[in-house]
Amino acid sequence: MDITPRLDPEDPLADLPVLGRDPFEAQEEFDPFAILTATAGTLRVAASGRDAPSVEGLEPDPVVPLSLHRRRRPAPLLADLDPVPPRGIVERWLGADERQRLASLQHLVDSELPYDRMGLSPDVLRRTFPIFYALYRLYFRVRSQGHEHLPTRGPAIVAANHGGLLPFDGAMLILDVLLHSDPPRLLRSIVDRWAGELPWVNIFYARVGQVIGTRENFDDLLSDDQMVLVFPEGVAGIRKTIAQRNRLQTFHMGFVEEALRHQTPIVPAAVIGSDDQTPILYDLPNLARRLGLPALPITPTFPWFGPLGLLPYPVRYRLVYGEPLAFHERFAPKDADDPRLVRYLARQVRHRIQRLVDRETSR
Repeated sequence: MDITPRLDPEDPLADLPVLGRDPFEAQEEFDPFAILTATAGTLRVAASGRDAPSVEGLEPDPVVPLSLHRRRRPAPLLADLDPVPPRGIVERWLGADERQRLASLQHLVDSELPYDRMGLSPDVLRRTFPIFYALYRLYFRVRSQGHEHLPTRGPAIVAANHGGLLPFDGAMLILDVLLHSDPPRLLRSIVDRWAGELPWVNIFYARVGQVIGTRENFDDLLSDDQMVLVFPEGVAGIRKTIAQRNRLQTFHMGFVEEALRHQTPIVPAAVIGSDDQTPILYDLPNLARRLGLPALPITPTFPWFGPLGLLPYPVRYRLVYGEPLAFHERFAPKDADDPRLVRYLARQVRHRIQRLVDRETSR
């Protein structure tokens, strides 16, 4: 069965370009991930005031009010959790601390469903965690600092530089925050809409907590006191060439608007190593757009070795979190409607991240 989400051909937004634009610049958009809950036959989500389209052969349940799927239990501290025994041979490789952190995420799903309204499944996270944990510890050998700047409670936005074609930088940030926060916090990464249109990949993304970048989704996460990860460079970040490595591209600004509206701090984060994991010699953006891809790069290994040429090199990752930018202490929610102010604040975030990157790469 083909479960790939498709846009409604009568949707006036269907012809808007997807790649390389700010996912928040349209007031209403269809969320491709919304259909994924319907494919499980248990929940149908309203996207931007409209029902998610049905899937051939499936009759999804009626729309469930979003209020029933809000998190109601507070995030537990590690000290309050009972020891978690390993389930299966693979989990025996994990320590007691890692198993407890994974178990603590169950509070994010507080209903009879196995996942939250956006498709997050703590069980899928638990089963896939060992794979990404091995990449974190053994392949990318991640080192990080500045965890004291991560808020322990309440909504927050982590804004980071982006690179490396495949989103391993996002995966490493998500693991790092989960491993270095108490109570353990799960970063919910905002992704571009094209990722929600990839068969199988879209299901995996949703189940491990990725969220399509619509205003409704961003608003829902921040209203639920969750921590959101954004890459303001968007697609321009992942297709940087060697000549542009470690240089931030132009920022999209939607995340600053949401930070002001929700009075939420922005934590700048620098990722060192992602630009080296798949060094791009040349990019073919026009051909990539025709093929519906975010980038079509020429690297030392791609396309010469086929899809295997896109696999990341075993570079060492360094993650650095900077002091939060508390714009909400100086500006009111109504200031989110001032485009000049929002543009100015987005530049401040970009400059702060660039300074972190420059500091770490000069060492």
